[in-house]
Amino acid sequence: MEIISNAANGFIKLFQEGGTTFMGWVTGIIPLVVCLMTAVNSVIKLIGEERVERFAQKLTRFAVLRYTLLPIIAVLFLGNPMCYTFGRFVEEKYKPAYYDSCVSFVHPVTGLFPHANPGELFVYTGISAGITKLGLSIGGLAVRYFIVGVIVILIRGLLTEQIYLRMTGKTNK
Repeated sequence: MEIISNAANGFIKLFQEGGTTFMGWVTGIIPLVVCLMTAVNSVIKLIGEERVERFAQKLTRFAVLRYTLLPIIAVLFLGNPMCYTFGRFVEEKYKPAYYDSCVSFVHPVTGLFPHANPGELFVYTGISAGITKLGLSIGGLAVRYFIVGVIVILIRGLLTEQIYLRMTGKTNK
């Protein structure tokens, strides 16, 4: 009988811990995400959606900007998974590489901008907990993670573009 009782108590404790974690999100990350999304949407409305679209289309003409600045802007303003919608500004033959850049950036951005991909926050907080235990600054970790992320998305974008163009027989022009 004691085994069954301990199993039942353990089962309920699992859900109590889940509830505690959820309440932490409700009072922590969720209000942050809502405020950031409201601010970004307000800025886009102030600037004008047409202007934002024209700006994004101009960026896509250059590969370096297409696989760095455009994904960064999309991830910061729209978050995951909405950032992929900025692919509409990219020529069809560059969409796979743009997607690869975006999907590769939604993780490294989390340290500085948790609203962009709150679903991956647990990975960053796990890593940052270890850094904190070592007595190191998590600010440095977040900045390095971001910079390495930008380098990686550029490399992945360029490589994916070349692979796709060769596999489909399309040219770069």
